Amino acid sequence: MPRYTVHVRGEWLAVPCLNSTNTIRWLGKEAVRRYMKNKPDNGGFASVEGVKFYIRRCKGLGLLDLDDTVEDALEDNEFVEVVIEGDIMSPDFIPSQPEGVHLYSKYREPEQYISLDGNSLTTEDLVNLGKGLYKIKLTPEAEAKVNQSREVIERIVKEQTVVYGITTGFGKFARTVIPNSKLRELQVNLVRSHSAGVGKPLSPERSRMLLALRINVLAKGYSGISLETLQQVIEAFNASCLPYIPEKGTVGASGDLAPLSHLALGLIGEGKMWSPKSGWADAKYVLEAHGLRPITLKPKEGLALINGTQMITSLGCEAVERAGAIARQADIIAALTLEVLKGTTRAFDTDIHAVRPHRGQVEVAFRFRSLLDSDHHPSEIAESHRFCDRVQDAYTMRCCPQVHGIVNDTIAFVKDIVTTEINSATDNPMVFAERTETISGGNFHGEYPAKALDYLAIGVHELAAISERRIERLCNPSLSELPAFLVTEGGLNSGFMIAHCTAAALVSENKALCHPSSVDSLSTSAATEDHVSMGGWAARKALRVIEHVEQVLAIELLAACQGIEFLRPLRTTTPLEKVYDLVRSVVRPWMKDRFMAPDIEAAHRLLMEQKASVWEVAKPYIEKYRREHIPESRPISPTAFSLRLREMNMGVGHDHRHQDEL
Repeated sequence: MPRYTVHVRGEWLAVPCLNSTNTIRWLGKEAVRRYMKNKPDNGGFASVEGVKFYIRRCKGLGLLDLDDTVEDALEDNEFVEVVIEGDIMSPDFIPSQPEGVHLYSKYREPEQYISLDGNSLTTEDLVNLGKGLYKIKLTPEAEAKVNQSREVIERIVKEQTVVYGITTGFGKFARTVIPNSKLRELQVNLVRSHSAGVGKPLSPERSRMLLALRINVLAKGYSGISLETLQQVIEAFNASCLPYIPEKGTVGASGDLAPLSHLALGLIGEGKMWSPKSGWADAKYVLEAHGLRPITLKPKEGLALINGTQMITSLGCEAVERAGAIARQADIIAALTLEVLKGTTRAFDTDIHAVRPHRGQVEVAFRFRSLLDSDHHPSEIAESHRFCDRVQDAYTMRCCPQVHGIVNDTIAFVKDIVTTEINSATDNPMVFAERTETISGGNFHGEYPAKALDYLAIGVHELAAISERRIERLCNPSLSELPAFLVTEGGLNSGFMIAHCTAAALVSENKALCHPSSVDSLSTSAATEDHVSMGGWAARKALRVIEHVEQVLAIELLAACQGIEFLRPLRTTTPLEKVYDLVRSVVRPWMKDRFMAPDIEAAHRLLMEQKASVWEVAKPYIEKYRREHIPESRPISPTAFSLRLREMNMGVGHDHRHQDEL
């Protein structure tokens, strides 16, 4: 007998269908009837017949024809939503799909697997797991370690040893011993009571990352979870059954208790859950639709699922990967702006950076040379001002290696910490099978990722701060020698006037967001948890800062490409022309004013794309230049430096030889 799960005003109802000739209209009326039956006031309706509604699939939100039969329109056990005409939903209403449903409706179940052992996960792997590119399986070594760890827990329970979180309460209740007959209830109560988060739910990608990272930590074999339960968690991940996890509520010590509890709540069949097949629905229905059973928690397993820094760290993985991507592309965008503003490449000379050899600075200067080297990639724009009488460029161009460079080094530093964290055991108590004992400690404290992510936000913000100043130079005719706001018929047209304002607004927001959250601490749990990291907010605001940086650089990219229009027919270097062509494939030039927000979003997507990003277009030219200029990395001798300095002082034209400007 076919059965359908129907969403009516926040309630989920299982509606069996005895007759295959019943229509979609019948299904809607039957769902409304059942909804009214469960409400003391009939849900505010006088009768089923008076209710006007339409019905859509939860997967993809496709509208259904009310006159079609359920047999023709729906698959067995499909999830649908009844939308009551004229309804005004309450603020706490959970829609059947998350924001950006058009992205999630394209989900395809992956065929490839990643093997997790708790020791070798990378930030790139975790981001790809979040995108749904892989399923998960355990290595045989991880399975053995999980089994050994569980044997220790079983012995503790059998011998009725008093151990925190296994046979006692939690936090302030650590001295309260729980009888064996109530140990399972203890774990369920823990998950329910700790599911106290608020705010929007994490997106499917971020929920998937959080779940994958918790599996990786459990695979280390220090948590005491049973292999049976861990396999059930993996099955839920592989089916993309993702619990409803509010983004706010963690203080980042004793782990990310609230978000991880919401994660566990869905796995035990309570609360809400999302899958591409169902949309948001009651967890028990979503699991059932995928042929899965809710987890029955054994002693210690509730605690094993919720104790750790995985919320901070999974969001931190996304932050550090996006930061790395935008930092690389910031160099390309700045190089394009330098061409438009007719700057010089002399500030990127190898010898200058060899005498201040910070890794990031050296690499950024190299990228600028690889993109702007006129001997390697002839530039008609550069030739047009070779003999100009200008002196040094503004700092926003000349100092890109020094400013962008420290951002690169910051990202590398943070990535190292985050990579260590995602492969660390962060439970309490921890189970050491080789010692056949448990030990209470503080690995759940989120100070490491919290501090690192605060630092990441501060570092990456500078890419937007310097980019906004370059946008100002592009838009200001007294600085650019281009039409005001990069548009013809100024006055009639405003061009990039307000796009620059948007960039300024985002930079200003970032200044507030860069105040570190990890300098704060509030005592919780009756002073048991008397120092906390506030790492959840550190991670969320780092992501917001990075998104703002991406958007500011998207505006600079558009402005630089628009500046190129006023320099035609002159052409820039080959790699930068390729970048220009990529931008023009999605955004046409501005001949007159038009709706600009979609163009900014299109440019933002170009910076986010994996396969057709600005970086992917320029990268082959950068790497080819690297192969041909490997000797450039050699240390500079004092004699060579003196000779090069003499050459600079004897140069002609746009060599910026005057040293009197600070």
